[in-house]
Amino acid sequence: MPKRKKQSQGERKPIVVAIPKGRVLRAIAEQLRRVGVNPDVLLADDRTLVRDDPKSGLRFILLKPDDVPTYVEYGAADLGIVGRDVLLERDYDLYAPIDLGIGRCRMMVAGPRDQSPLGRTLRVATKFTNIASRYYLSKGQQVDLVFVQSSVELAPLTGLADVIVDLVESGETLRQNNLEELEFICDISSVVVANRASLKLHRDRIEPILKALDPS
Repeated sequence: MPKRKKQSQGERKPIVVAIPKGRVLRAIAEQLRRVGVNPDVLLADDRTLVRDDPKSGLRFILLKPDDVPTYVEYGAADLGIVGRDVLLERDYDLYAPIDLGIGRCRMMVAGPRDQSPLGRTLRVATKFTNIASRYYLSKGQQVDLVFVQSSVELAPLTGLADVIVDLVESGETLRQNNLEELEFICDISSVVVANRASLKLHRDRIEPILKALDPS
């Protein structure tokens, strides 16, 4: 039987970076060139979910956006890139040192134009139930929350809810469905998150990556 290749004393495990598939992946690929990453590794048109870049010593795992912070928190990845909305919606123990300034949008309350007074508890449809709950609690307003995973704009059109809480970029989808922005909750963009233990153990390798990604 062939002998297994032993890991040399100087050989180190790669730093693992969790990246969401989609436009954030394309936006971040060029920035990572600054730390020696070949962008073609990230942008290859195939279904490989684990991608190694031996020259830079980095390994990338491609995930759905909602899963990125889970992989980082549990140490399956050292770093990750995720929308601030995901972090606000769930309770993660992560260090978030950098706002990338990409994927900018707004968390908004939206609803029909010229809505008449309801005379009852406001019904709010959203996938961001924790964000919505905290927002209305801060206003001292009681609401009924309805969890909707997608096509949330349908909720006020069909009577499922009175308003929605959702991410808004251009507002075009709202306008085409006769809805408008009613209340601003917070700004959202993509941020870098780090596993706290990894940051302590591999600071010398992680800090150059953070510096390369910092837009300031």
